[in-house]
Amino acid sequence: MTAEIQLPGNHEMIDLQQQVARLQALLEASRQVHSNLREEEVLEQVLRIVVRELEMAGAAFPGTGLAYGDALLAGAADADATSPRSFPLDDRNGRRMTELVVATPDGRELTLYEADFIEGLALQAAVAVENARNHKRNVEFARVQQDLDAARAIQRSLLPQNPPSIPGYALAFRSATCYEVGGDYLDIVAQPDGSLLMVVADVAGKGLASAIVSVSFRSAFRAMTASGPPLDELAARMNQHHWAEGEEARRRYVTAIFLRLHPEAGEIEVVNAGHNPGFLTQLGSEPRLFGATGTPLGLLPGMGYTSERCGFTPGTRLLFYTDGLTEVFKGDEEFGPERLLAEFSRCPSSKTDGILDALWAAIEEFADAGPQTDDMTALALCREPEMPE
Repeated sequence: MTAEIQLPGNHEMIDLQQQVARLQALLEASRQVHSNLREEEVLEQVLRIVVRELEMAGAAFPGTGLAYGDALLAGAADADATSPRSFPLDDRNGRRMTELVVATPDGRELTLYEADFIEGLALQAAVAVENARNHKRNVEFARVQQDLDAARAIQRSLLPQNPPSIPGYALAFRSATCYEVGGDYLDIVAQPDGSLLMVVADVAGKGLASAIVSVSFRSAFRAMTASGPPLDELAARMNQHHWAEGEEARRRYVTAIFLRLHPEAGEIEVVNAGHNPGFLTQLGSEPRLFGATGTPLGLLPGMGYTSERCGFTPGTRLLFYTDGLTEVFKGDEEFGPERLLAEFSRCPSSKTDGILDALWAAIEEFADAGPQTDDMTALALCREPEMPE
């Protein structure tokens, strides 16, 4: 005799051979469904199995445009027993991804075997669809990450690659982005009159959008410095240019501090456009701060800026930086510009690389291994002390 199984609440009998055959068929169907990595291919495979293997009149996934067989599967099933029957496809968290609607031949009811098979197929299809979506996200993430890595390399290549050698002076800079790319900008450009023009700038915000603006800022800065304009005029022109770029650019306004060094004369000019104050220390004098003399670039049209001049005697040191160095927190306590100035002033090194090493170490120690939360850029300039005869 053939053994039979009667399922509770149903008078239909399934013999063991039929049950084994159903499991084998479901296993093969599951293998076919999981062999696809694209969601659309998964769903199409499910529809083919339902119509071809089970010989249903039609099947569809409403809302996706995918249907196989009966063209009347566009709508949802109604309460009539002969209406198409739907099977949900939910993700691991129980969220509905789609549903499989099946129409039987001549509108009859599904047999127990058919309903059980389709339910199992729908469960496997749900797993395959979720895997396909995760695979798609992973592929997209890998592509975006690849693009960001390339953008990071390009942005780093736009920094001055070989700082100029200035007899009697030492110059160094450092820039570390918070994400793959950032909105900090630093540049050094030789001028027709023999002076050197330097800028440290910070685009509002972080990430890719700010990085794009910083590249645009670089192009404008390089173009405008070619004719060697006065420093205050340069800042005003950069402000007007950024304002004219449009509303999106204005949201990414730029704080910047400009420096023109006259090496032979031992003199500097500084214009601060809404940026953090620059620090200057001289032997036997209190530290000098170069505060803002106008708004950030691109914030308001028609702004004028004032330049400050001062001597840069032997032993003088200068630091320009972005707020990523000061807006570092340990709990509710901020590192702050006062602590940065104190660290800069007491730094024993007269070598600019050593100064930046000491500042970064002090900030890291203060942060107590906390994550970097903003782009960090700094430029240090020193005039070598006179050697005693």
